[in-house]
Amino acid sequence: MKKALLSFCLALGTLFWGAQAEAQFNKGGFTGPKDGTDVSVSVADAKNMKDEAYVTLKGKIVKKIGSEKYLFEDQSGSIDIEIDDKDWRGLVVGPDDVVIIEGEVDKGWTKLEIEVDNIRKAN
Repeated sequence: MKKALLSFCLALGTLFWGAQAEAQFNKGGFTGPKDGTDVSVSVADAKNMKDEAYVTLKGKIVKKIGSEKYLFEDQSGSIDIEIDDKDWRGLVVGPDDVVIIEGEVDKGWTKLEIEVDNIRKAN
């Protein structure tokens, strides 16, 4: 009985230790270029891209225009963007902050916007 209990405790400890080790290794990730998608395009270029094209833009969010909707500007013009609340991930930006956004061009019958997947402050 003692051997069975000892074996069970060792097995449980091994599982717990393995889960902890795996959790530590899953916290990082690659931070380099993503097969050409790290190249910023201008707002003017993004407006001419196909629906669902993935883009990276660098500029400023100048104002909020609706629920999860904002006006984004760079030197070439402005475009509406949509940033879901969860995609902010605690980031706070103002109209003077330069940000980099990544997302998909969303072309509809009456709208053109960028659905933002990732936002970060530019260095």
